[in-house]
Amino acid sequence: MENSNFKSGFVSMLGRTNVGKSSIINALVGEKVAAVANKTQTTRTAIRAIVNRPNSQIIFVDTPGIHKPKSKLGNVMVETAFGASLDVDIIVFVIDATSEEIGRGDRIILDKIIESKKKCILVINKIDLVDKVLELDKKNREVKLNGDDLRMNRNSLSSKIGLLMKDGKKDEAEAIKKQVQDINSQLVENEKLEEQYAEQIKQIMMKIPNIIHESVPIGEDDSKNVEIQKFGEPFVPDFEIPYHADIMERLNGIDLDSARRVAGNGFYYLIGNVARLHSAILSYARDFMINKGFTYCIPPYMIRSDVVTGVMSFEEMDAMMYKIEGEDLYLIGTSEHSMIGKFKDQILSKSELPYTMTSYSPCFRKEKGAHGIEERGVYRIHQFEKQEMIVVCEPDDSWNWYDKMWSYTVELFRSLDIPVRTLECCSGDLADLKAKSCDVEAWSPRQQKYFEVGSCSNLTDAQARRLGIRIKGEKGNYYAHTLNNTVVAPPRMLIAFLENNYNPDGSINIPKALQPYMGGLEKIIPNN
Repeated sequence: MENSNFKSGFVSMLGRTNVGKSSIINALVGEKVAAVANKTQTTRTAIRAIVNRPNSQIIFVDTPGIHKPKSKLGNVMVETAFGASLDVDIIVFVIDATSEEIGRGDRIILDKIIESKKKCILVINKIDLVDKVLELDKKNREVKLNGDDLRMNRNSLSSKIGLLMKDGKKDEAEAIKKQVQDINSQLVENEKLEEQYAEQIKQIMMKIPNIIHESVPIGEDDSKNVEIQKFGEPFVPDFEIPYHADIMERLNGIDLDSARRVAGNGFYYLIGNVARLHSAILSYARDFMINKGFTYCIPPYMIRSDVVTGVMSFEEMDAMMYKIEGEDLYLIGTSEHSMIGKFKDQILSKSELPYTMTSYSPCFRKEKGAHGIEERGVYRIHQFEKQEMIVVCEPDDSWNWYDKMWSYTVELFRSLDIPVRTLECCSGDLADLKAKSCDVEAWSPRQQKYFEVGSCSNLTDAQARRLGIRIKGEKGNYYAHTLNNTVVAPPRMLIAFLENNYNPDGSINIPKALQPYMGGLEKIIPNN
């Protein structure tokens, strides 16, 4: 006889990539039926898991994580996810409690859910991470104390063995030896527990973002960033300024076609005076920062995975870093990574702080999703060079250094006759480890708007905790604060330079500050 109380229905799991949808299904079903991994986009097609109960049957639909499509495959995956949500009885909307706030992706999903008019259950996942890490830390401390007690007891017993043997009390000595052996066995097991708890704590801590500064404006994305101040008068000339790639071509200074044949899109050849200008700007930026008291450094261009995960989140790593196949090495996306990594597992002397360093390096980035006319030329590329500044300092000094650092970038750009402004980055535009960030944007007279040329960030102790960078103080050791800021990053900076120093005849003015680095050249003249 048919059970009239029996209920059955389809339930879809919707959420951004890596929020834990598959893990939730696995927990509910009681076994691993959905793919789980740290790598994004593990679930590529709808996976159904059926849960049978005496009076009910639930069919779970696990969908691909909703993400900004960066390819045709990405578009298909996102549409699959949304499509699955429309053909179910209930939608489970999963968000990540470790995210600083509801982001743009979450809002897109929510709009789709509202549009579908389906019943919806909100699940806030990973909310227990902070409590879990506190619990593990407590257990880890208890295990360490137990280890200390065991070692103290062992040392005390060991000291008696020689005396007993000297006094001819061999049997008593052997009995104590047996106790010492038992303690050694306990220590082995205790140390295994220490390692286990330490690794679990590390993995959870990697997922918990930094606490944002109270002054950071709240907003879902960069559209909510707040202008702080303008420096220099933005101007619109009464003549047309060509696109930057066209300016460079008229100066016989760029070859994109050859670069595409050699390496593909996102690469370039800089030639002649444009290449010279590129190098001159970097040299000028180097000396500018040295004159500010910073120590010049050329760092490694590759770093190990434990440094990568120490300086950035998994999401940033996946979006930016190139992996060296077959080796535990990554190409740096910015010299900040290897510069901060320099201090990994170090206990710094308080008297030697702050460490203020300016570093040169090539940078390598995937730059996923680079499309549109403003992405042509050298605006968004896979390879570029940059002068960076980093500071490792006392916690009480970091906010003072933050203001100094972005002001140095402003001063440098103004010395090259480029108007700039500063923007306060909102909460939704902050990477996981940043407590506060400020963008420096240069004026584009061609576009009649500002565009980003640098970013200054205070990460407080987030990187130091991950990398074990501590300061030796009078009352014990504590974590340092780390900051980074772009001094200048050509070739993108070249766009601002060329546009703001462009003349109607196609020539480029060289500001006085830069002329010594250009062999005294006052102007770059087109060859045709």
